[in-house]
Amino acid sequence: MEVKVVKSEEELQDAYKVRSVVFVEEQGVPEELEIDELEKEAIHFIGYDNGDSVAASRMRFVGGYAKMERICVLKSQRGKSFGKDILLFMEDKAKEKGIKKSKLNAQTQAEKFYQSLGYETISGEFMDAGIPHVTMTKSL
Repeated sequence: MEVKVVKSEEELQDAYKVRSVVFVEEQGVPEELEIDELEKEAIHFIGYDNGDSVAASRMRFVGGYAKMERICVLKSQRGKSFGKDILLFMEDKAKEKGIKKSKLNAQTQAEKFYQSLGYETISGEFMDAGIPHVTMTKSL
């Protein structure tokens, strides 16, 4: 998979499409919660496999952290390390900007995945868009 920082409107629409399929169609997140008022301040990422958009995410800088958000991979493409690839790419971009720590709100079903990449759970379980989450952090 080729991961890129979104640079064009077409790439941004590709990222939104992957996010919509995963979060809105698959997981039932309301569309108005998925695409929000924070999109303009975020750096967006898109992953392509053989020219097809298969993974997406965004990153914001909040309180000294790189906040990793909306990390997703199309269901048909899971199990190929694409989630790991896009997250490590995001971490590299954060480090290039001098950021030393990252944070994310993980769905509890993905907590072990993030732990395998060095993230530590720092919160109890909470609900976001009707889905149980925990907050996790990592030193970069």
